[in-house]
Amino acid sequence: MGDEMPLKMTGVSKWFGNFRAVYELDFDVPQGSIVGFLGPNGAGKSTSLRMALGVLSPDRGEVSLLGQRPNLESLKRVGFLPEERGLYKKMSARQIITYFARLKGMTHRDARARADELLEMMGLGEFGRSRVTKLSKGMAQKVQILSALAHRPEFLILDEPFSGLDPVNQQALEDLIVEEHKRGATIIFSTHVMEHAERLCEKIVMMARGRKVFEGTLNDAFTALGRAVHIGVSEGFDLNAAITPAGFTASQDGDHWRISLTQNQSSQDALRAAIDAGAPITSFTPEEARLRDVFVSLVSEAEAQDLTDTLAADAAQGRDAA
Repeated sequence: MGDEMPLKMTGVSKWFGNFRAVYELDFDVPQGSIVGFLGPNGAGKSTSLRMALGVLSPDRGEVSLLGQRPNLESLKRVGFLPEERGLYKKMSARQIITYFARLKGMTHRDARARADELLEMMGLGEFGRSRVTKLSKGMAQKVQILSALAHRPEFLILDEPFSGLDPVNQQALEDLIVEEHKRGATIIFSTHVMEHAERLCEKIVMMARGRKVFEGTLNDAFTALGRAVHIGVSEGFDLNAAITPAGFTASQDGDHWRISLTQNQSSQDALRAAIDAGAPITSFTPEEARLRDVFVSLVSEAEAQDLTDTLAADAAQGRDAA
């Protein structure tokens, strides 16, 4: 496998008519990483991945796939699962996987052996000779996923791979992604389900309204949201006034207080400050950071900014027209 950066997007923008699908997108996928590409439906994830593969051309910016512009040679080293599912209905599961492996350069013998290996791995061994029309929706989707990785690609690009799978098959796919990563593959997958990214990813990229709103590690994301601890005290005690001299800020939330923590403060520091201030403490609960909370916060900020930009642009057009 090469040492090139598997994917690097620099200042990439894409319009469809007057609709801005992606705007000035910058991010990279480091060698040997698992990257979660997160965003709500319509955020621009699929459009971005299509540009990464050269299926769509950016209107502005540059795309580097395995160290070069997307081309037939670099695409042979890539496995791609599109968001739109579709298989050749008259072919069997085994034939489909074999066919896609051969398209990527494998011999017929090796491709067929690989198809049988993957079908067994995903619990589809007995359905290898079944036509797609005889498979359930979940089975057919697994066949398409297996087709994307049949040739043991260096770089896997999976667009909403968990969509349509039941919880058992979602776990099976997570296990398969981990195995491919252990084999040495670099992987990026898009999703709007945060739990998959929390369990699998070393790095995440978040999009909203066609813009990148975050890029970094999970810890970076939790820091961006801000950490906090919840402390309950006896009624009538003003915890904020008591701990402000120690450098903390607390806001009342029902029957407890929420204390925001800076990067250099821990939950134990906040508890110690409350005790030193003589607070009659009734409960103490560190706030558990979840990626979903980060996602909702950043997407909401992006949507608010997008609305502000739109209103400003409309106002400017109105002034010009006047």
